[in-house]
Amino acid sequence: MHAVAHGKGGRIMSKPLALLYYSNLMPGGQLANRLQDLGYRVHILADMAHLAETCQREKPLVVVAEILPGSPAFASIVQLRKDPATQHVPVLGYAMRQDPEQQRLAAEAGVSLLAGTAAVSEHLPRLLDQVLQLE
Repeated sequence: MHAVAHGKGGRIMSKPLALLYYSNLMPGGQLANRLQDLGYRVHILADMAHLAETCQREKPLVVVAEILPGSPAFASIVQLRKDPATQHVPVLGYAMRQDPEQQRLAAEAGVSLLAGTAAVSEHLPRLLDQVLQLE
């Protein structure tokens, strides 16, 4: 099912795409539903290994990713930032652990904003606005 909206002058515009990566069903599944409720098409990533290539091909507006301790997601986000074709794509990360070390690792990798797991579900619209304005 491809959702479209009619823009000014009757032009057909597709909904913006959000790439979503998660390991834990909660809140990952909830985030997929919330993103759809906010008007996004959602593409769930099975893994982060080909994040930059997927972003080149799909042209998402935002990436939302669960960041686990020792996660290979960091390396994928670094690759995303190194590629001139994808370095502009904002990444909203979320994690159970929010200590200074996790924040530092996320910032070094290129995560635009790292939120707590509980906060990301509750404050998703505000966090998306914030991460989209940062880029």
